[in-house]
Amino acid sequence: MLLSEIAMILKARFLFGRELCSKEVLNVGASDLMSDILAADSAGSLLLTGLTTQQVIRTASIAGASAIVLIRGKVPHQAIIDLAREENLPLLTTPLSMFVASGRLYMHELKGLDNGR
Repeated sequence: MLLSEIAMILKARFLFGRELCSKEVLNVGASDLMSDILAADSAGSLLLTGLTTQQVIRTASIAGASAIVLIRGKVPHQAIIDLAREENLPLLTTPLSMFVASGRLYMHELKGLDNGR
């Protein structure tokens, strides 16, 4: 699914990376534990999280994630947005909770990092 489609489904807005909205997202990891994201096959995934720290950007970059969506309308400090820009990693924010955002993406046939097992 394209990142632009995900943005519409989640009513999300881009903090960085609107020009990368044609990126393909293969699956979704929803977690505030970055070790869970690193432990899974996260390449090409979307990371849903409530964390707004540098570690989120670094983890997503190392894991090969396609983009990050911050839940509950969170907006990080400008330094975090700048780091996402340096990593060329789209960063979005949605007013939805993690539960609702995950459910909406699942309803649109995106699977979790465990591929629905």
